[in-house]
Amino acid sequence: MLKIRMRKYICLLMGFSILFSCGTDKLSEIKANENWPAYLGSKGSSQYSSLKQINKSNVSRLTPVWQFRTGGHSVNGKSQIQCNPLIIDGVLYGTSPDLKAFALDAATGEELWVYDPHKDFKFGNSVNRGLVFWESETESRLFYSAGSFLLALNAKTGKLVHGFGQNGKVSLKEGLGDWVQDYYVGSSTPGVIFKDKLIVGTRVSESTDAAPGYIRAFNVVSGDVEWIFHTIPKPGEFGYDTWPKDAYKNRGGANSWAGMTLDESTGVVYIPTGSAAFDFWGGHRLGENLFANSLLALNASTGKRIWHYQTIRHDIWDRDLPAPPNLVQINRGDSSIAAVAQITKSGRVFVFDRSDGTPLYPIEEIEAPASKLMGEDAWPSQPLPTSPPPFARQLFTDEEVTNISPEATAYVQEKIKHLNYGAYFMPPSIEGTVILPGFDGGAEWGGAAYDEGSGLLYVNANEMPWILTMVPTNSGKRSLGNVAYLTNCAMCHGPEKGGDETGAYPSLLALDKRLARAEVSEMIKNGKGRMPAFKQLSSEVREQIIDYLFSTEGPEDFQNPEKTADVNVLPYTTTGYNRFFDQEGYPAIKPPWGTLNAINLNKGEIAWSVPLGEFAELTEKGIPQTGTENYGGPVVTAGGLVFIAASKDEYFRAFDKDSGEELWKYKLPVGGYATPSVYSVAGKQYVVIAAGGGKMGTPSGDYYIAFALN
Repeated sequence: MLKIRMRKYICLLMGFSILFSCGTDKLSEIKANENWPAYLGSKGSSQYSSLKQINKSNVSRLTPVWQFRTGGHSVNGKSQIQCNPLIIDGVLYGTSPDLKAFALDAATGEELWVYDPHKDFKFGNSVNRGLVFWESETESRLFYSAGSFLLALNAKTGKLVHGFGQNGKVSLKEGLGDWVQDYYVGSSTPGVIFKDKLIVGTRVSESTDAAPGYIRAFNVVSGDVEWIFHTIPKPGEFGYDTWPKDAYKNRGGANSWAGMTLDESTGVVYIPTGSAAFDFWGGHRLGENLFANSLLALNASTGKRIWHYQTIRHDIWDRDLPAPPNLVQINRGDSSIAAVAQITKSGRVFVFDRSDGTPLYPIEEIEAPASKLMGEDAWPSQPLPTSPPPFARQLFTDEEVTNISPEATAYVQEKIKHLNYGAYFMPPSIEGTVILPGFDGGAEWGGAAYDEGSGLLYVNANEMPWILTMVPTNSGKRSLGNVAYLTNCAMCHGPEKGGDETGAYPSLLALDKRLARAEVSEMIKNGKGRMPAFKQLSSEVREQIIDYLFSTEGPEDFQNPEKTADVNVLPYTTTGYNRFFDQEGYPAIKPPWGTLNAINLNKGEIAWSVPLGEFAELTEKGIPQTGTENYGGPVVTAGGLVFIAASKDEYFRAFDKDSGEELWKYKLPVGGYATPSVYSVAGKQYVVIAAGGGKMGTPSGDYYIAFALN
């Protein structure tokens, strides 16, 4: 503690020296450059640092200087850290796998305080991608979410601010309607502050039990709701006629789980939204479904819509907008246009004039095939930007079948004989439809980094096909418990109770050998770990599901399931989220399987693209670097570098931002599936990454590791 105080005293003296020589404005600018003050680096989601002490010429000397273990990770590989930490005036703020918040000395990694929300209330764990910092003349606060609550902490002590909401927390269900109070509502990604308002999006279910994804602004002092934007419009609101009548009363989704971007100079907040629920069958929500899958430009003071653009109409592919958009400048001749660029799961970039939403590159309408599923009415066309080009392959064809070995090629060729593939916007099907890019992109929640000096946007991409297979819930003689299971549980645990291939969702086979009925009932009702609560299910339905899981159903349980039909019992479910692998577990498509890309937004061109990640065992066989599936995003610096972890091989890397050449890499103890942060303390530059593992079947951990020049 003495060392920390001495260092802060030295920094204070340095600050006075700068103040007297440069003035207060210069000091503020230097402070801003030293900090990483907001999620993804700035309220404009730049993922950029102006620091350049670490640069192309010396990055090879980068080495770990401190490591902090948060605790709270899972030993079975099912926990993660996705947090992009804040660094403000020499203090790092982050979160652990079990959603503790903490503060560290950013130069040494020494713990300053830890807040454990589990001591104050019960909730199931989820992921957290960061926090929000706010300060006034008299206090500073941190905001983040745990369970269904938005929390306010004293930034200096880590204690709940009891004047905010009810003893430091506000329900994220506030203002959503009485009918969703038993539904799951959380918030994995931090919101953004404009003046005295914290604007927040939510994470909701993707099935029939989804709450509506309304956007809300909470007062940063009191916690009161100051405005609400209805992403599923109410009567009299724009977009109401793009849904069935009164859909706002019982339909959900259209939520902003990915975060948002603020233009403080104009007071406009840009908010990307996800799909309407149920994700893959929309017969109960026929229409375009505004404002699902839309980029919204809202007045940050009032929540009023300024403009919007819907990137997918009537989504039946889970094509959520996956990351906050970037505020960018587009140079056209002698003029510069203030623009906003939105990356997508489909591997595209939409670029709009910030002021009115005018597309700055042409967008064409692509004819979309009709659906063969009962009750579905797929939208007949969809928009695709013509520039910049896609940064991930768009179609799975016979020519794209993997070629890493004759055995792999033969395996995949045989499997696709029975699948639908090869066209844009192929609808979900009972036979199975190949989705490319897959459900996790293309782009994902790690976001894109923007370098205004060059006009380059840096984005990592997955090039992974997935298979979407629909399962009728009312075909044959199914029990009531089976129908309820298919409706509520099968998307995660599979229609046959076998779990998923990564182990993220466990098998429920022989569940009665592991758990008692009361334990399962409690888990369904209140959730556990990453499993959300299903409080909306009646005790009768819970018992029916348990009877099905425990194989204790009687003849009376095999009634006509149509008698239970309502808005929450649909005619189809899916076999879950299934990656398309070859017989050895490698992607079914030709490499590369993961890339890092630089996109010139001024020219609408791909500047360069390189593989991201490596399977060493394939390289040893003479197969060129394939890249890997990846999660977490890049940051770009004035030192000429792009830093990114993300890859399945668990390396942290630095690339030349001009050429894409790999200049440095470091093997992390577990995967770094988060976006790094860049900052400076007392004139020394650091890069920090959260390494929590747990994605793609890799081990979990609890590390924050900071790097600096040796």
